[in-house]
Amino acid sequence: MKYKKMLLTVMYSLFAKNLPKSRRCIFFKKAREFFARRILTYTGENINIEHGAEFTPWISLGDNSGIGVHCELNAVENGEIKIGRYVMMGPECVIYTRNHAMSRVDIPMQQQGYEKPEPVEICDDVWIGRRVTILPGVHIGEGSVIGAGAVVTKNIPPFSVAAGVPARVIKNRKG
Repeated sequence: MKYKKMLLTVMYSLFAKNLPKSRRCIFFKKAREFFARRILTYTGENINIEHGAEFTPWISLGDNSGIGVHCELNAVENGEIKIGRYVMMGPECVIYTRNHAMSRVDIPMQQQGYEKPEPVEICDDVWIGRRVTILPGVHIGEGSVIGAGAVVTKNIPPFSVAAGVPARVIKNRKG
C-alpha cells in the first residue's frame, strides 16, 4: 500500500500537478482529483486541487474544500493536516506539521534533524488568503479568515479575522 501511494504521488507530480488551472477545463480538475483521492488520507465530495499544488498523503480534505494554485501542504506521519468543509485556500499557501530542530548550539542545525510533528487543523468555512504560512500545531477555528501573507504561529479562535506576521486576531466576524 505504501509503495502504491508513492507511485501515485510520483505520477501526480509528473502528470496531473502541471495541468492548467481548473477553470480552463473540468478534465484538469478531475485528473488532479483522481490522484488526490488515492493519495490523501481522506477526501470529501466536490474537492478541488489546483495547478501546481504539492501535498503529502497525511492530509484530510473535507467536502467542498480545495488546495490552491502552487500551494505546499507538507504533512508527515503523526503530524496530519485536517482541512474541514468549505475551506477556501488562496494561491501559494504553505502548511507545515514539523520544524527543524535547533535547540543545541554545539552542533549545526542542519545536523539536528526535526522536532516532533504537530498536527494542523483547519475547521469548516475558513478562508485562507494568498501566501499564508501555517506552522506546526496550529488550530484555525470555524468561520475564520486569514489575511494574505500572514504567518500563523498560534491558534486562531472561531469567527476571527487574523492578519500579519506573526498573525494576530484583528476582528471578530460576529461583532
